[in-house]
Amino acid sequence: MADTQYILPNDIGVSSLDCREAFHLLSPTERIYAHHLSRAAWYGGLAVLLQTSPEAPYIYTLLSRLFRAQDPDQLRQHALAEGLTEEEYQAFLVYAAGVYSNMGNYKSFGDTKFVPNLPKEKLERVILGSMAAQQHPEEVRGLWQTCGELMFSLEPRLRHLGLGKEGVTTYFSGDCTMEDAKLAQDFLDSQNLSAYNTRLFKEAGQDGKPRYEVRLASVLGTEPAVDSEVTSKLKTYEFQGSCFQVTRGDYAPILHKVVEHLEKAKAYAANSHQEQMLAQYVESFTQGSIEAHKRGSRFWIQDKGPIVESYIGFIESYRDPFGSRGEFEGFVAMVNKAMSAKFKWLVESAEQLLKELPWPPAFEKDKFLTPDFTSLDVLTFAGSGIPAGINIPNYDDLRQTEGFKNVSLGNVLAVAYATQREKLTFLEEDDKDLYIRWKGPSFDVQVGLHELLGHGSGKLFVQDEKGAFNFDQETVINPETGEQIQSWYRSGETWDSKFSTIASSYEECRAESVGLYLCLNPQVLEIFGFEGADAEDVIYVNWLNMVRAGLLALEFYTPEASSWRQAHMQARFVILKVLLEAGEGLVTVTATTGSDGRPDARVRLDRSKIRSVGKPALERFLRKLQVLKSTGDVAGGRLLYEGYAAVTDAPPECFLTLRDTVLLRKESRKLIVQPNTRLEGSEVQLLEYEASAAGLIRSFSERFPEDGPELEEILIQLATADARFWKGPTEVPAGQA
Repeated sequence: MADTQYILPNDIGVSSLDCREAFHLLSPTERIYAHHLSRAAWYGGLAVLLQTSPEAPYIYTLLSRLFRAQDPDQLRQHALAEGLTEEEYQAFLVYAAGVYSNMGNYKSFGDTKFVPNLPKEKLERVILGSMAAQQHPEEVRGLWQTCGELMFSLEPRLRHLGLGKEGVTTYFSGDCTMEDAKLAQDFLDSQNLSAYNTRLFKEAGQDGKPRYEVRLASVLGTEPAVDSEVTSKLKTYEFQGSCFQVTRGDYAPILHKVVEHLEKAKAYAANSHQEQMLAQYVESFTQGSIEAHKRGSRFWIQDKGPIVESYIGFIESYRDPFGSRGEFEGFVAMVNKAMSAKFKWLVESAEQLLKELPWPPAFEKDKFLTPDFTSLDVLTFAGSGIPAGINIPNYDDLRQTEGFKNVSLGNVLAVAYATQREKLTFLEEDDKDLYIRWKGPSFDVQVGLHELLGHGSGKLFVQDEKGAFNFDQETVINPETGEQIQSWYRSGETWDSKFSTIASSYEECRAESVGLYLCLNPQVLEIFGFEGADAEDVIYVNWLNMVRAGLLALEFYTPEASSWRQAHMQARFVILKVLLEAGEGLVTVTATTGSDGRPDARVRLDRSKIRSVGKPALERFLRKLQVLKSTGDVAGGRLLYEGYAAVTDAPPECFLTLRDTVLLRKESRKLIVQPNTRLEGSEVQLLEYEASAAGLIRSFSERFPEDGPELEEILIQLATADARFWKGPTEVPAGQA
C-alpha cells in the first residue's frame, strides 16, 4: 500500500454543505439567478482539471463514465464479485470523491498527489468489467490505458505540484523551468499583459531556439473577431533573444458554456450593477481579456449587499508554482444576516482600527474604501477547494483605488473546521475542552480581521506610466532605515509579479498577523459579542490555534526540495517561528511520547505573556512585513520571509524530526458535499446529498444531466491536443478521436 501521505483514508471526514434555509428565503427570480450563476461556476470549474495534471481530465472522465452507468451501490455489488473487500471498495469511493472534490488527483490544500488505496490490478478488474465498459468497451479501456499508470504512480517528481524537476503542473509545459517562468513574466510585464488567465507552452523552433506560446483563456480562438483590446496583442514578439507568441482559445468550449449561463443569469439580475458586471465577465471570457474582468469586478464592488453574492474567473494564484496564474473558481452564496450585522459593525470601526496597526500613516491607503463584508451561506463553490473566507478582487490597482469585498463563508466554517476531542492533536489535556469550546467563535474573529483589516490594509508605493508617484518622495521615511524611500513598484508591476513565488504566502502571513494583533483590542471582541473572561478565552484560543497550526503546517513542507506546498500553512509556520523567537517562555514546542507509545508533541502558550511578550514581537514583525511590501523590496522581503520559513533540525524544537511526528498523527482535510440546483419550468429545485463519499459522487453524477458525456469528450479533446507538452498521456484514447 502507498505511503499514508499519498492516500485519503477510508474514515476521512465528509460533511454536507447546508444552505437549505437561506436558499428557500430567496424569491423565485433570485433562485433562477443563483441557478444560472451556479451552472456557470460548475462548467468553469472543469477547467481546473486542465490546470492541474496531464492525467486529471482522463481520470475524471473515467470516473464519470463508471458512475453514470452504475451508481456507487450498484458498482459495489460488481466490485465485491470481482474479489474486492468492503474496505478496498470504500477506498476506491474515497479516491473518486477526492478527485471530484479537488478537481484533480492532487490535494488542493498542500498540492500533494493522492492515489487509490487498493491494488491496481483489482481496480482494473472493476473498471474493465463494469457496466460502462460493457456499454463502451473501447472508450473505457482506452481511458484506463491512458491514465491507469499515472493514477497510481508515486515516482518522486509526480508526488507534488511544481515546476521543472520539482513537480508536475499544467500551467506550464513539462520542459519549462523557473527561469522560463521569470522570462515569461518579464515579457508579460513589458506588454502590460496579466498572467492570470494564461498558460505557457515551450517548444523548440526550427532554428533550435525555444519558442514560447502564451495562451489566453477565451471562447474565441484564431477566427477573425471584432477589434478588442486583446486582438492587437495576438502576434509574435522577439523578447530578450527569445520568440513569444500570444494566442488565445484555451478552454474555449468550456468557457462557451460558462458564457451561455452568465447571459441567462443577466435576465434575472437585481440591478444594473449586476447586469454590467455579467456583461463584462462575458466579454472577458469571450475575448480573453483581464481588463474586461477588472471592469466587471468594479461593478461587482459597487454592488453593495446583494441578496445573492457571486464571483467567477481566474482568481487565486496559489497553485501556480511561479505564483502569477489564476485557478478558475466560481462561487454563489446567500447572505447570513445575523453574522453579517457583526461584520458591518466591524467595517464601521475599520478606519479607527487601521490606526492601531504598527506602521506609519503614509504606509496606509490614502482613503479607506469602505468595503462590503458579509457572512454567506455557500450554495456553490466550484474549483479545487472551498476556503473559509475571501477578500477579492486580487487586482492590486483596483484594491488600492476602488476597494474590495470581504466574505466569510459561514456554512463552510460550521462544518469544515469542527473538531472532535479524540482527534485533537498536540495540545495539553487541560487546553482541549477550552479549545473545542472557543475555536469556532475565535475563528470567526480571526477570519473577520484577516480578510477586512489584513488583506484590506496597507499601501503599495507606485510610480505610474507618466512618472508620477502616489507618495511624497521628500517626506515619507522608511521606519526601518530612517531614510527616504529607495524602491517602489513601476508601471505594470504588481505584488504577484514582483514577489512571485513568495507573494501568496507572505500576504497570508501579513493578514494572519494582523488578525492576531487586532484580536487583542477589546472593541473588536465586543463587536463579536465577547467581554470579560469570555473575551480573554477567545484571545487565548485564537493565539493557541495559530501556534498549533504552525506545527501542523510541517505536513506541507517537502524536505527533499526545501520547499513549502501550501501558502497559508507556510504563513502559520512563520508566525510560530516569530513567537518562539520572542522567548521568555511565550511559546514552547516539545517532542513527547504518546499514550500509544508512538512519538508525539505538545505546543504550549503562556496566556499571561500574550500581551507583554507576544504583542511587541508581532508588532515588530508586522511593521517589517508591511514596509518591505509597500516599497516593493523583493530582496529584503525574501531575506526576512525565507529566513523564518526555513525548516531545520536546530534545537530545541528540531522541526525536521517533528515533521515525522506530524505526518504520523495528521488528520486528513474533510471532503465537502455540495448541493445541485435544477430548473424545472420556472421553479428551481435544491437537490441535496448525504454526507458520505458515495453522496459526493452522486452529486457529481447528477451535476451535468443534460451534457455530461459531451463535457467529457470536450475534456479529452482538450487534454489530448496538448498531451505532447508533457511526458504522460500521448495517445488518443480509443473511441475518443
